[in-house]
Amino acid sequence: MKVSIVIPTYNEVENIGTLIPEIEATISTYTDQFEILVVDDSSPDGTGDSVIHLNEKYGNIRLISREKKEGIGAALRHGYDETKGEIIISTDADLSFDPKDMLRLLHIIDNGADLVVGSRHKNSSNYEKSNPKTFLKWATSYFGNKLVNTVSGVKVNDFSANFRAIKADTWKSIKTKDNTNSILLEMILKTHYKGFNVKEVSVVFKDRLYGESKLNLTREAPKFFLKLITYVWRYRILRKID
Repeated sequence: MKVSIVIPTYNEVENIGTLIPEIEATISTYTDQFEILVVDDSSPDGTGDSVIHLNEKYGNIRLISREKKEGIGAALRHGYDETKGEIIISTDADLSFDPKDMLRLLHIIDNGADLVVGSRHKNSSNYEKSNPKTFLKWATSYFGNKLVNTVSGVKVNDFSANFRAIKADTWKSIKTKDNTNSILLEMILKTHYKGFNVKEVSVVFKDRLYGESKLNLTREAPKFFLKLITYVWRYRILRKID
């Protein structure tokens, strides 16, 4: 198996039926050896049933149904650990990221990167800011990630986007533990501090059309930055990278 795509979901039935066919069409131009793993936290809206129906057409989709909601970090880890591919890609289910940009991630991996992050804040990225709400989300993300860049010393512009590709061997070696969205930060810092090659590539990011965002910035941002201090102290200062 060449590529595995991991998609965590909760109440994304309106999006998953569009996203998966787009991924199928895109990745098939790169390889015919790929799988899609949908990690669903027992969505009551029929997301799981939609995935099963889609697999009847494509035959390369696996549904992982989780009865217990433990957070996106736990869902991503579960999906990553179940993959069979040499390269693992993860993306959100809300259609904010363009599946065509997955080819850009794969190109960077093929050219020697161990982890490549799809960045919403690189100079040539395109972050949709069509109204005050999306502008506020952009500003919070942009300046928050600038702070992470400065404190960690890792030259990446976007630590919090779930749009990335990692070599399976690299994933197995970093052994993440976080169950929240801070796993996205933990993954980058551990990969970098362990001496692996971390790159980023600019991507398109749009606001979701259907459903509601699961991220509460007011609640999650303080937790994210507390984890940043903890990780930098442990991994960068003390050099304790388990």
